[in-house]
Amino acid sequence: MILGTGMAFLDGSIVNLALPAMNEDLAPGAAGVQWIVNAYTLTLAALILVGGSLGDRLGRRKVYVAGVAGFATASVLCAVAPNIETLVVARGLQGVGAALLTPGSLAIISASFVPEDRGPAIGMWSGLAGVTTAIGPLLGGWLVDTAGWRSIFWINVPLAAIVIWLSLKHVPETKGQQDRLDLEGAALTAAGLASLTYGLVEKSWLWSIVGLVLMVVFVIQQKVTPQALVPLSLFADRVFTAANICTFAIYGALSTAIFLLVQQLQYVAGFSPLEAGLATIPMTILMLLFSSRAGGLAARIGPRWPMTFGPLIAAAGLLLMLRIGEGASFVTDVLPATIVFGIGMTTLVAPLTTAVLAAAPSLQTGIASGINNAVARTASLLAIAAIPPIAGITGKDFADPAVFGPGFHTGILISAGMLIVASIFAVALIHGRSVSPEVLQQE
Repeated sequence: MILGTGMAFLDGSIVNLALPAMNEDLAPGAAGVQWIVNAYTLTLAALILVGGSLGDRLGRRKVYVAGVAGFATASVLCAVAPNIETLVVARGLQGVGAALLTPGSLAIISASFVPEDRGPAIGMWSGLAGVTTAIGPLLGGWLVDTAGWRSIFWINVPLAAIVIWLSLKHVPETKGQQDRLDLEGAALTAAGLASLTYGLVEKSWLWSIVGLVLMVVFVIQQKVTPQALVPLSLFADRVFTAANICTFAIYGALSTAIFLLVQQLQYVAGFSPLEAGLATIPMTILMLLFSSRAGGLAARIGPRWPMTFGPLIAAAGLLLMLRIGEGASFVTDVLPATIVFGIGMTTLVAPLTTAVLAAAPSLQTGIASGINNAVARTASLLAIAAIPPIAGITGKDFADPAVFGPGFHTGILISAGMLIVASIFAVALIHGRSVSPEVLQQE
């Protein structure tokens, strides 16, 4: 499970680093670069809840193995893509594979271990999967520097083969509730997100409006469907709604900041892919070392204050990134900014998850976690689609330092503003509860 989910996490962090090399080879322009990231995020965000439901219905191991195999096959298509169109389609197929394997990994662990071993097993899964995210920038930067951007996709093939062999040999098959799949809801959300993303990237008001209309229809359909993909009753809880609004703002800002930072370092500051990858390491190390402590703090005092001050600290880190420009120094310009940003994200991520799960009834914590994950992916998708064009990063010459530099500054300021909005929602609407509503009623 660690290898499979780690493969998906690794791919996400590596691709951002390789974008300048892909742009140099395939010349897709700013919109094409956005689609390389967004095609993957789009299918992942649209189908991750369906992936979890399919695992419960058809067998978690079966769907997990299918997801890993699909991810590997799509990786081969990415590696041999002769043009940007093929690469974007293959990235979308990678997202489908990730949507099948990601929710299944944790469900398999939960179903396969006795209760007293479940906590340590999930902790090991979380920690070691996080390590793969940490080594991603280093491995990706080295591969791009030495073997070219196509090598970052070939590396998935042997990993997938090991995962499939281990799964078939050692992982037991389990199933969950076999409710009817909400295929209509899945189709509406996929079509709505695709239309909205296309409209934002291509600056088409018509497609943006079509996307918004489809998302409204999706909400209406969810209200009247017995087996809804997203049970809207969860949003009746103020804390659950506020936590998901915070999730949208925080992960939109995080994804945009990383997307812009690794390109700013290469296009404007003149860093190599490996050097740009090193810039993201401090954030990941801080989260690996201290996220559990932040979660423990939230369990004692409630998530409100960590979720209030964490985004403000992260916003301060983004403002420090405004110093990163031509001739920037890693030690004096990049490192302080990424450390402060990492402290902020470490402070808020675990309490955010605590707030989401505490606001849901105990029988719905799984779907609540899935909704929150989908909100985070959707935020990344829409933010990367919308913010670069708003910031002026468009056209074939977007990689020109004279174009990208000012756009980076604008995009980072927008991201900092989103974090401040998240802080305001947290202090206004998140209270100190750190247990589920049912427990409070019993007390």
